[in-house]
Amino acid sequence: MSTHASDPLAALGSLPGVADSVDSVRKAVDRVYGHRVMRRRSHEITSEAALRGARGSAALSGADWALEEVRRRTDFGGDAESRTVGAALRLGAEAGQLLSIWRQSPLRVLARLHLVAVGEAGREQGAADSVGRPRQAGEKVDEPLIEAPLPDPAEVAGRLDGLAELIIAGGTAPALVSAAVVHGELLALRPFTSYNGLIARAAERIVLIGSGLDPKSICPAEVGHAEQGRAAYVAAFEGYLSGTPDGMAAWIAHCGRAVELGVRESTAVCEALQRGAA
Repeated sequence: MSTHASDPLAALGSLPGVADSVDSVRKAVDRVYGHRVMRRRSHEITSEAALRGARGSAALSGADWALEEVRRRTDFGGDAESRTVGAALRLGAEAGQLLSIWRQSPLRVLARLHLVAVGEAGREQGAADSVGRPRQAGEKVDEPLIEAPLPDPAEVAGRLDGLAELIIAGGTAPALVSAAVVHGELLALRPFTSYNGLIARAAERIVLIGSGLDPKSICPAEVGHAEQGRAAYVAAFEGYLSGTPDGMAAWIAHCGRAVELGVRESTAVCEALQRGAA
């Protein structure tokens, strides 16, 4: 009981079904890490996972492009869909560079993620004054998928501080639980004026990498979130917002399934590389 009092996330690990989700994810991740292609070509799997994860995250934010289109394109300015895909790609490339800062100052990382998502072109188009800081009273939020009521800036500031304290303190909660809570809380708060969904999913990835569950970043949960579909994503998120034990367990299970589907995607990439090498 005292452990749960000092580590609130640990209590979530004992919710019905969560331990099964955690165990299932761990076994799936272990299997892909044990693939023979991973011993020689892990950097290729990491690069491909980043690309496919970015495509999946962008799809959830309304830019559902074919993978080959994402791979082919070099210009991500112009229309809103292109900017969303560009933001997702930049975040995918940045996530692994921020691990040491995340453990010490997660709010700095979140600010950096927003800066990266908006990009230089976005700053030039007049968004510079709102980039890299939590939104202020009266500022509108552009988040195409999540329609839940927006907490006011004071509540956002308080809850961000609380989330940062949990991350810095560490704890005994499984990586899946911590990642799901970070993801869900950032979606709930939508602390920035834009790209909150992309940032929430990038932060989930940072937790999964930094926890040691997926140190090479080859298990793109964003792929799995997209594969389960926007309606299922929103429905599971409603469970997080409810704060009920069943709702929280359903959200964690949804995130766990997303990781497993990401594992399946990277396993397919491993198999394709193996066939090509045979």
